[in-house]
Amino acid sequence: MVDSLGSRMKFAVVAPSTNTSVEPEYASMQPRGVTNHFSRIAIPDTRVTDDASFMVMLQSIRDATFDAVDVSMSMDPGCVIMGMSAETFWDGAKGAEQLHKKMVERTGGVPVIMGSTAVDSAIKAYEQDRGPIRKIGIVTPYMPVGDKNVRRFFEDQGYEVVHLVGLKSPSPMLIAHESKHVLKNAAIAVSQGVDAIIQAGTNLAFAEVAAIAEFWLEKPVIAINTATYWHALRSMGITDQMDGFGTLLSRY
Repeated sequence: MVDSLGSRMKFAVVAPSTNTSVEPEYASMQPRGVTNHFSRIAIPDTRVTDDASFMVMLQSIRDATFDAVDVSMSMDPGCVIMGMSAETFWDGAKGAEQLHKKMVERTGGVPVIMGSTAVDSAIKAYEQDRGPIRKIGIVTPYMPVGDKNVRRFFEDQGYEVVHLVGLKSPSPMLIAHESKHVLKNAAIAVSQGVDAIIQAGTNLAFAEVAAIAEFWLEKPVIAINTATYWHALRSMGITDQMDGFGTLLSRY
């Protein structure tokens, strides 16, 4: 017997309680027979004004992540998706590898999908048609300490970060208040002289903006929520294609 609604896959998604973008964006990309089940990482909506307060926010997430994972496992998911991104970039490629190992140990071997490595996989998918992608522009909602770790991850993977715009959003909840106009301008600001544009920060509602920007800029524009959900689907053998979210979901 299989789950009556999630007959093809039940995803457990672990996301901060302040995050209001990842759940609706994942829902809009959800194929028939696939269900998303959210477990919230309980954190306060602390003010973020500098690197020190950003680290306070990140530590709140770290302290509560495994409890949220444990709760999510009670519904017997086929895969766990990390619906938060800063921690998945922390300490570069080595840090991402170590975090993934810890997560899989916590889930008892259930597959875990993370934003950082999902974006890297998305870049490699685009390379099938476009050839090597080496120069990238990045948009984040972070303070400089967060941007430094995002940059380090991609440089560890062999990419050259030509431009990076950190929006310095004033709290984890207020990341979702960044307007489409702000996100559009940020994408344009990092677009010159790059092969692809990357967005980090799962509470930035960037999926729709990325698809529009990709058409006008004529280069890959990869939203982290799109990349992470795409990577989860493909990793679990679900190959449904979908229009409206850029080339990543419609072609690869």
